[in-house]
Amino acid sequence: MTDARRDPGRVRHKWLELDGMRVFYREAGRRGAPVLLLPHGYPCSSYEFRELMPLLADRWHLVAPDFPGCGYTDTPDDFRYDFDGFAGFLEDFAEKLGFGRFAIYLHDFGSQIGLRLAIRRPEKIAALIIQNGDIYEDVLGPKYAGLQEYWRNPTEEGRRKIADAVSEEGFREEFLNEVRPELAERISPDLWKLHWSLMDDRRRGIAVDVIAGLRENVGWFPRYQQYLRDHQPPALIVWGPQDGYMPEESARAFLRDLPKAELHLFDGGHWLLETSLHEVAPLIRGFLGRVHAA
Repeated sequence: MTDARRDPGRVRHKWLELDGMRVFYREAGRRGAPVLLLPHGYPCSSYEFRELMPLLADRWHLVAPDFPGCGYTDTPDDFRYDFDGFAGFLEDFAEKLGFGRFAIYLHDFGSQIGLRLAIRRPEKIAALIIQNGDIYEDVLGPKYAGLQEYWRNPTEEGRRKIADAVSEEGFREEFLNEVRPELAERISPDLWKLHWSLMDDRRRGIAVDVIAGLRENVGWFPRYQQYLRDHQPPALIVWGPQDGYMPEESARAFLRDLPKAELHLFDGGHWLLETSLHEVAPLIRGFLGRVHAA
């Protein structure tokens, strides 16, 4: 009997070869069960989903890869480190594992990467779980102000400020990001300590390039919105409003294009699975049980 059948809630840590690159991913649940694909955000990795996966693995097959240049996956020289490149990677990864239709979790950078995949392969998308992912420019939070200034005037000084934020202290700020002190106590320093320890000069340069290039991604926002309007995928929106990048207004904006979506706001922030896991997981379970179950 396989580990997945003996103990479906146990997270398994695996590697595969993809286009000459060694890819790390976490997996839980039984192969053949309905799939939930879990692309991570910045500055994180599949570690983001380590506690959610066991809570759903009795009914779903959960898979969370580390993107190239992130976590334990390789950092190949010939990879295209932008949102199109990451979306292509995610598509190839899903094909390699033989996924048919799947639900996808959209969070942080993973939201735009996942939506680019959805635009490419709409027939693959069974449902969306949307959590603090931004695709509406008019409701971006105040922490975007520095980046918006850089987009208007992309100077070397502005790029240096971005580079300064790609640091251990910058990672800490990204993970704590506006939550009240008593909620910050729930966010383990393992998050920024681990992910900073996995950075080197090459990865740091990639991160700076991706952040500096976010203006191009914002240009895609109308395309993401059009996909939602055209396809109306079943959607669950779970959101932590204590988020300087993506406040409550960013969550409610999704209802413009997904008026039938379920929206739930929590006493939490950008990393909702760290602060509110046991409130969020039952909602995901109920939602997937209605729209994406065997």
